[in-house]
Amino acid sequence: MAISCAAELAIIAVPGIPVLGAMDDLPAIVLGAMRQAHIDLFDGDVVVVASKAVSRAEGRFVDLSTVKPSPRARELARQTGKDDRLVEVILGESLGVSRVARDVLITRHRRGFVCANAGVDLSNAEPAGARGNGGPWALLLPRDPDASADSIRRALAAATAARIGVIVSDSFGRPFRLGSVGVAVGVAGVPALWDRCGDPDLFERKLEHTVTALADQIAAAADLVAGQAAERRAVVVVRGVSFDVGAHAVDELLRPADKDLYA
Repeated sequence: MAISCAAELAIIAVPGIPVLGAMDDLPAIVLGAMRQAHIDLFDGDVVVVASKAVSRAEGRFVDLSTVKPSPRARELARQTGKDDRLVEVILGESLGVSRVARDVLITRHRRGFVCANAGVDLSNAEPAGARGNGGPWALLLPRDPDASADSIRRALAAATAARIGVIVSDSFGRPFRLGSVGVAVGVAGVPALWDRCGDPDLFERKLEHTVTALADQIAAAADLVAGQAAERRAVVVVRGVSFDVGAHAVDELLRPADKDLYA
């Protein structure tokens, strides 16, 4: 089956997903919420799960009060104005530092993403039951977002018999435009890229360089519905894309470091 997109997409937030805690069974929670909301999965659906929900279920919390900053972290904190303990956590998740400015620390995450703060977040990062006990808290990206996406996909597919894809999404800024957009940080089942090279345009000229970041486009569409604050829409179903379910990973999207003009 060739990849295709319908003229109309359905983007459906799954209601009833609670604030997750470490060791919560995320696939079971998602299935229960879908059943409660009478949302069925069909072949070709893509389930987009916010990375923060995955990270919370995986217990990726860090109590900054327990972190001892290194000299390198203290120097970067001085340059950026960030908490030196947070900077130490960011460095621990990074392969290298790309850009440093006031309030800005861009790094190459250990999984290859180039993003602010190595994806380490302070918003909605407090563990359940931690109010007044430790902190401030930070939340890391999932340890292996592709494996997380695949685990969720297998569980949902087994329960529904639907051939689906799963994307773990996060919000990244961009070096050439203001504002953040949803991107894929973990991919399972759905192709990360859609290579249109060789397809004819309206005037029968063959496309030469057109490769669409399909997983990022789906993540961005879902991100608009999921929201960024207190919406409680951590899981979104995107319907209307056709593809062969197969083995895919977010690495397909990552530009090699030696060819990255922005990092």
